[in-house]
Amino acid sequence: MSEMLQRLSLNQITLNKLSLAECVDACMRHNVGWIGPWRNKVAEAGLAESARMIRDSGLRVSGLCRGGYFPAATAAERAAQIDDNLRAIDEAATLGTRTLVLVCGPAPDRDIDAARGMVADGIAAVLDHARASGVRLAIEPLHPMFAADRSVICLLDEALELAQKFPAEDVGLALDAFHIWWDAYVYQKIRRCAGRILAFHVSDWAVPLPGIFAARSMMGAGVIELRRLREAVEEAGYSGPIEVEIMNEAIWNRPADSLMEEMKRTFAEHV
Repeated sequence: MSEMLQRLSLNQITLNKLSLAECVDACMRHNVGWIGPWRNKVAEAGLAESARMIRDSGLRVSGLCRGGYFPAATAAERAAQIDDNLRAIDEAATLGTRTLVLVCGPAPDRDIDAARGMVADGIAAVLDHARASGVRLAIEPLHPMFAADRSVICLLDEALELAQKFPAEDVGLALDAFHIWWDAYVYQKIRRCAGRILAFHVSDWAVPLPGIFAARSMMGAGVIELRRLREAVEEAGYSGPIEVEIMNEAIWNRPADSLMEEMKRTFAEHV
């Protein structure tokens, strides 16, 4: 197996119709050594059972999706979100990953600046627990089309500025090609992220997009310069696993084995 394929991780949402156990089995059948679970699938199987099956399989966990969603309309709701993130940190530690991906959440009203402040406050509130658990928090900037419903943190430099409020050993960035490729200054910004990149996710942007949330395509099917982005991320110091994270109804409805084979082939060709 090539060195690059050894870094390939299946982000579980790419096989969204399958259980965690089925995704683990698919990775084993296709010699994929990493997996990136989602918390809802872990909850379905049970945390202890999820950790056991991953451990017994020999798979390594590249990261856990997701924490975040800190902004909320009331103090009680914000406290509940912090509690949920504390649980997410515990889950990441139990599953054996050092990386919890944060999708920061939308504003509960029109005050987007206040929502960004709530994100910073939320990270600060869980930081000590993350550090004690050996888990790093990876802020993921999302494409601006998700600002209203998924994250008020959209720009790469904005995410870096937020991360820099905290120690580099505790808080960094999850860079997703789908979310950052369009930025005219993306390569300069990636260079400034040196020492802060904790995760790298790939998929492609086909034209026309098949949706908004379920909008991603297989590598090579769209317009993203994936290899150039990967090389830039590596030049900034990241050499860890690379997650294939694809939300796409047509892909979800395909047989898992043919999908895994295409994922490996297009990853090798385009990433």
